[in-house]
Amino acid sequence: MAERLALFATTARGTEDLLAEELLELGARRIRQDRGGVRFMASLDEALRVCLWSRIAMRVLYPLGEFEAHGAEGLYEAAASVPWEEHLTPNHTFAVEATLRDSEHSHSGFVALKVKDALVDRMRGTLGSRPDVDTRSPDVSVVAHLARERLSLSLDLCGEPLHRRGYRVRPTPAPLKETLAAALLRAARYTGEEALVDPMCGSGTLLIEGGLIARRRAPGIGRSFAVERWPHLGARAKELLEDLRADARRNERKVAVPLLGFDKDPEAVEAARRNVKAARLSEEIQIAEGDATKPLPLPKGGGLLITNPPYGERIGSGGQKGMKAFYFKLGENLRALNGWRVYLLSGNPAFESAFHARPLSRREVWNGPIACTLLGYRLFTTTPVTEKSGSEPALGVAQQALDVGPVSPEHEGEEES
Repeated sequence: MAERLALFATTARGTEDLLAEELLELGARRIRQDRGGVRFMASLDEALRVCLWSRIAMRVLYPLGEFEAHGAEGLYEAAASVPWEEHLTPNHTFAVEATLRDSEHSHSGFVALKVKDALVDRMRGTLGSRPDVDTRSPDVSVVAHLARERLSLSLDLCGEPLHRRGYRVRPTPAPLKETLAAALLRAARYTGEEALVDPMCGSGTLLIEGGLIARRRAPGIGRSFAVERWPHLGARAKELLEDLRADARRNERKVAVPLLGFDKDPEAVEAARRNVKAARLSEEIQIAEGDATKPLPLPKGGGLLITNPPYGERIGSGGQKGMKAFYFKLGENLRALNGWRVYLLSGNPAFESAFHARPLSRREVWNGPIACTLLGYRLFTTTPVTEKSGSEPALGVAQQALDVGPVSPEHEGEEES
């Protein structure tokens, strides 16, 4: 491999700019956003820093090439043209994972099989023997992506996807992916310097990601990476990662702000507590039962309230009418807050009007296959003033929220001159 590697980090659609921002902070160069990811250049130690520290990337890929691949034979020929012997030995294991988009093939497993066949045939022809397949913990993870008739082949530096932090020991229905939760927190500009509250915390993902940020803990600190087992880079990668991990541990800090989660479902509360414990954040994060449509015991002074309200499948009977009633009650309660920044991930088109407040910012993102909008609000109450001649009465909470016009996310919080 070259001294500076051309890499591609994948991310949820709608968060590419947030990942690009993060990669720049981590030392990447020549950053270019693409659909579903970001292309960048990095030295080996910079690439490993990205693997260890990226909160938003789902995979960090080393592209091997792009090919026109027509039919099954085209897949095989394209994969067979890659010099696999430069990246694998017969003593190392591998696995192939494939994804499809608008392809003539209907099954990703078939594409993975053709790539696997081409790889082992080339290795056997070049070296006289072939590596074994290990789908559970391969030394080398091959990623194939077929978009129409364009085949991209890459090696995954991380192996297991980066969103699998290792703390989700008790999931709840429709959990938010860890990497998307971290991206939402970055979009809200959360740095761990203010209180963080999730009033519908579910399995606790947003709070845990916020706790990692506040603790300044590397999200990949407790895991290994596939690149450590690569035949030609593994020893050097392992050495560099030891230094990076030691440095990360030295720079953790105590959390000085409250991190609070609530949920009305006792099972969700128990799941969140178990996940918080698995994340080693029990001292930093408190979870309790609470109804987001009713007043909650929040810390004074405000902070960031961020949550992922149900989209419609977990409220019970009532259909869309019931959802609108729930969103309206949620809005009534949250509009009574004083000094809080509020970010809500909406996956229901009826949410915004039913919530009954105009957002300061909006961002279109994808939560898996669901198109969502991250809506940002800044809510304030005012002290009523005594009316005098020529003066206007202070606006109520709801009226203030409704009268705030939308601004672009990059200018959120700026005051008019």
